[in-house]
Amino acid sequence: MLTAEQNRILTQVGPGTPGGALLRRYWHPVAVAQELTPQEPTKFVRVLGEDLVLFLDKSGRVGLIADRCPHRGASLLYGRVEERGIACAYHGWLMDCAGKVLETPAEKGDGVTRTARTTAYPVQRFLGFYWAYMGPEPAPVLPKYDVFMRRDGRHTILAYPRLDCNWFTAAENAVDSTHLQLLHQDPPHAKDRPKNTTRGFIDDIDSNDYYMVDYGIMKRRTYKGGLVDEHPLIFPLWLRSRSAMWMRTPIDDEHTNHWVLKFERNKDGTEYRGEPQVEHIAPFKHPPDAHHPEARFERSPRHGWPLSQDVVMWETQGAIPDRTKEFLGASDRGIVLLRRAMFENIEKVQRGEDPLGVIRDPDHPVIDTNFERSSTMHHPRGLATETVPVETF
Repeated sequence: MLTAEQNRILTQVGPGTPGGALLRRYWHPVAVAQELTPQEPTKFVRVLGEDLVLFLDKSGRVGLIADRCPHRGASLLYGRVEERGIACAYHGWLMDCAGKVLETPAEKGDGVTRTARTTAYPVQRFLGFYWAYMGPEPAPVLPKYDVFMRRDGRHTILAYPRLDCNWFTAAENAVDSTHLQLLHQDPPHAKDRPKNTTRGFIDDIDSNDYYMVDYGIMKRRTYKGGLVDEHPLIFPLWLRSRSAMWMRTPIDDEHTNHWVLKFERNKDGTEYRGEPQVEHIAPFKHPPDAHHPEARFERSPRHGWPLSQDVVMWETQGAIPDRTKEFLGASDRGIVLLRRAMFENIEKVQRGEDPLGVIRDPDHPVIDTNFERSSTMHHPRGLATETVPVETF
């Protein structure tokens, strides 16, 4: 159980908040790269509570700047991209990717251009995404996680519908080991079914353990019979599970973007260096923008599993769960560890230190997240499934 103040610290993402300050120390995927084209060169994105415009100028540079023009506040989503940046359609103020005002056509002299700027953040393209860093300079490097760096197969981006809940709800799920055998006991095309749906497959588990690593929290699930599954939460946001990275980016306090970057090894071991394919997952609640209880979630959709089941549990807790009324048990040790790590790293940021998982060395070695072993591991009994087709739209 948390106090209301502790819950607020963990869930607020905006500028000037303790949690927002922590999250701004990391690179975040903010858009699928193929969404930005010469024909559609601007995209509105809301990230960490800030309204921004991602744009591709005619010189091929990508910028991420405040949506509202610093002159009179008109949206730059409707700006004109030019060789040197983006010009506001209202009065022609031209800004470059660094947020510097280059021209103010209706003004005489250059007094405004010497002082006027707008908020801008560094952007880089990597593995089919545009990534942004919204914290203080100098920016750290985007870490080389093993699933990112594999080239002996193909990556695929699964773009899921927006989550209508706070990001930390999904993060806690990543260190909630017991829900796998209970919530996900009935996958499509299951090879087995539990005898008791209340207990699911929980009696197959001998122990669930958690320990800190340099980049997050490793979960260790030991099955009766000796099989061991270890895969991590990448602090503070992501889950590396099986052969994929489950990546979340907070939109604001009550909404979260979610992408899954899958990796599938080529059978012949040949290298592939092209852009990942992108598949857009169809909604599994109707209407898609409705909230519980008005929204109706599909109980067992054949697409988007297992996240489709997780989303029901996350969103029905409320946009921001009230953690002052919860009753935690011994099985919630991973959640307690994550909350402790959050508070500890928020304090590190307040002291001016780098938090857990931030890397400065561009030549650092590939980070081993136990990908090789866990990507080939098969869960026993009913949790092993055949391939389930993905429904897209």
